[in-house]
Amino acid sequence: MRYSVRHRTTFTYEEPVSVSHHVLHLTPRGFDRQRCLSSTIHVDPKPTLISKGADYFGNTVQYLTISEPHRELSVEATSQVDVFGRTASPSLTDGPSWDDLAQSVRTLAGPTLEAYEYLFDSRYVVTTGPIGEFARESFPPGRPLLEATMDLTTRIFTQFTYRGGVSDVSTPVAEVLSMRKGVCQDFAHLQIACLRSLGLPARYVSGYLLTHPPAGHAKLVGSDASHAWLSVWSGPDAGWIDFDPTNDLMPDVEHVTVGWGRDYGDVSPINGFILGGGEHEVAVAVDVDAVA
Repeated sequence: MRYSVRHRTTFTYEEPVSVSHHVLHLTPRGFDRQRCLSSTIHVDPKPTLISKGADYFGNTVQYLTISEPHRELSVEATSQVDVFGRTASPSLTDGPSWDDLAQSVRTLAGPTLEAYEYLFDSRYVVTTGPIGEFARESFPPGRPLLEATMDLTTRIFTQFTYRGGVSDVSTPVAEVLSMRKGVCQDFAHLQIACLRSLGLPARYVSGYLLTHPPAGHAKLVGSDASHAWLSVWSGPDAGWIDFDPTNDLMPDVEHVTVGWGRDYGDVSPINGFILGGGEHEVAVAVDVDAVA
């Protein structure tokens, strides 16, 4: 499936910003199930300096500096990307048990060495006793890893309420577990914390989701949004397998991946710092359209 993705972010400042530096994760990543055909970034005001590279996790990243005083900053990324469906859906009951996998990942050999670094607490994913207790309901001894992870995915989907405005990126995972509310990044962080509490490597995935308007209604321009889900390490043969607790499914052709890391902080769409500005407002508009 081929997609056209447009992601526009506008910052409006109360006072002039004299200089700003930004790090952008807005270019879809290329890997075995996805190919980025093109990606352009338009910034207004025009950056004094702009460069492109790859971060520690292999995601495409842009760095920019704006030295022209400004009260508004707009960043628009436009990409075309091909997403390829799985040749076959993973069997939830095949593969290693979760406890065997947790034991084997500590051998620190071959591909498991990369997976090992996703095993520990990170800035926005901190495991606690209650999180481990919540996780273990889905992970009795000997249960296949993918079956247990799908069960945990479904429990988050059914037991938690999707609600914006009750959390932000700094909301602790333990608080999300307690209030049983949040948005996609909260649910991804929670499930990652659950998996890591059991000794299972899990990483945060940032991207987009193709949405469908109600029957008989046109899709509104700018009505889409960034999305977040997670991957669990299932061993050197199958590698990383994606799960989306917000939608109770295993992502396939309708999820567009921008990048992955330990948590949101590693792949936030726009990060950086400014001099001046005072209070500010942020407006985000995203469009994901299937073109082939």
